[in-house]
Amino acid sequence: MVAARNEVSAWRPRVPGVVEVFHARFTEHAYPMHVHDVWTLLIVDEGAVRYDLDRREHGTARDTVTLLPPQVPHNGSPATAGGFRKRVLYLDLTRLDETLIGPAVDGPDLVDPLLRHRVGRLHTALADRGDALEAESRLALIGERLRHHLRPRLMTATPAADRGVAHRLRDLLDARLTDGLSLKEAAQALHAHPAHLVRAFTGAFGLAPHQYLMGRRVDHARRLLLSGLPPAEVAPAAGFYDQPHLTRHFKRLTGTTPGRYARGG
Repeated sequence: MVAARNEVSAWRPRVPGVVEVFHARFTEHAYPMHVHDVWTLLIVDEGAVRYDLDRREHGTARDTVTLLPPQVPHNGSPATAGGFRKRVLYLDLTRLDETLIGPAVDGPDLVDPLLRHRVGRLHTALADRGDALEAESRLALIGERLRHHLRPRLMTATPAADRGVAHRLRDLLDARLTDGLSLKEAAQALHAHPAHLVRAFTGAFGLAPHQYLMGRRVDHARRLLLSGLPPAEVAPAAGFYDQPHLTRHFKRLTGTTPGRYARGG
């Protein structure tokens, strides 16, 4: 017999549109019928979940992304003997509007490996306070893909990369290298949809805006380290949230830690 075990972690990130991040491991817990006033975007990492939505039975497993609409009753319980482990994002109606509720009721479970991968990567970005631009970028593309599933006839062909807006976004990122720039701010300044900004930038330069920004910050950190500034002071001076945030990105791009880099090996 599997012992009952519940593990829960929840937080609210500083990313517009994300009301809550919720991670849980349940072996026996069953949710009664209830509603949310926001969207529930769910992936299951272990086991499977069965649930009823609008009086119809559904199930979500590891290869599925489930989108439960606001104000529609649903429940949830383990569909496998060992329970399940899930990651959930609660998104407000600025990300997905009310016109998508009907299509989501009709087809809440989406088998889409790319979408599943993107949602997983978004959870990773949301776990680090210094990666807000990455989280916003990933969320914009996820929202676009969800709308494609729910309203495919309204989607048009992907436009060619807009190099003009891509270069203007690069200029903004360069100007806000240490202060940082949210995707929402960039979209408002450039009068463009956030998902279009991410696609245009990636198409023009071959990497996403957050990757460009982190690369520039690491370059700046390298120069500060070689000038003799200690890593603890380099982190905020180069635009990183804290020293661990600097170390993670620095090591990923250079193959070594800031301290070893400064010491010449």
